[in-house]
Amino acid sequence: MGNPFVHVELNTTDVEKAKTFYGKLFDWELEDMTMGPSGTYTMIKPGKGTGGGILKHPGPGEPSIWLAYVEVEDVAASTQKAKSLGAKIMRDVTEVPEAGTMSIIVDPTGAMLALWKSRPRETA
Repeated sequence: MGNPFVHVELNTTDVEKAKTFYGKLFDWELEDMTMGPSGTYTMIKPGKGTGGGILKHPGPGEPSIWLAYVEVEDVAASTQKAKSLGAKIMRDVTEVPEAGTMSIIVDPTGAMLALWKSRPRETA
């Protein structure tokens, strides 16, 4: 099957409360990473299955939400295809330094989904 879910991200109003809750609920390993001036990103390492992350919700006043990421071959092409099928573009194609490329779409039913293409790993 193509286009698997590859990452799940919690955009939350209270990062510390979320980390405490999910860390205790699921025994997830949580690792904070500095994201430059934009703050901290917490990687979720569940041990098996799809991993994820936790970050402060970038939309002031917006409620906490879980956002699923789907791997695509070409984020720009997939974003345009989604738009042609009736999706709205919430976040256009964006480079995530040292990680990959993403966009966020809102499907015709109002559900958000992130499109993702990992950056090729450099081999030594």
